[in-house]
Amino acid sequence: QVQLVESGGGSVQPGGSLRLSCAASGLTWSSYCMGWFRQGPGSEREEVAAIYTDDVSRTNWGIEYADSVKGRFTISQNNAKDMLYLEMNDVKPEDTAMYYCASEKAPCPLRYLQSTWDTWGQGTQVTVSS
Repeated sequence: QVQLVESGGGSVQPGGSLRLSCAASGLTWSSYCMGWFRQGPGSEREEVAAIYTDDVSRTNWGIEYADSVKGRFTISQNNAKDMLYLEMNDVKPEDTAMYYCASEKAPCPLRYLQSTWDTWGQGTQVTVSS
């Protein structure tokens, strides 16, 4: 079974930086799409970033970001360490949310349907304020 555990959340001032980590177990990285999601107060959960492939061969991989975080956030993974990361730079108050990592068996062409993501972490809180 796939297990995901987030960490690295906390309080940060606007313009600051934070790196979230997601420790993964029970998966083969080349077989899974990986993503970061967030849900702010009174808001629906939204995709922040994802590493994905739409190919059944799982040879062509891409990275996508929500428009609101492009140029500020970076998603990456370290297969050797079984870790997924979200580097958050120039954070804004609107980034305040519970952040979750998730996995989905590749390919994941329907990833925009959040119900297709198989496993979710417990979440880590990020609060951006002065």
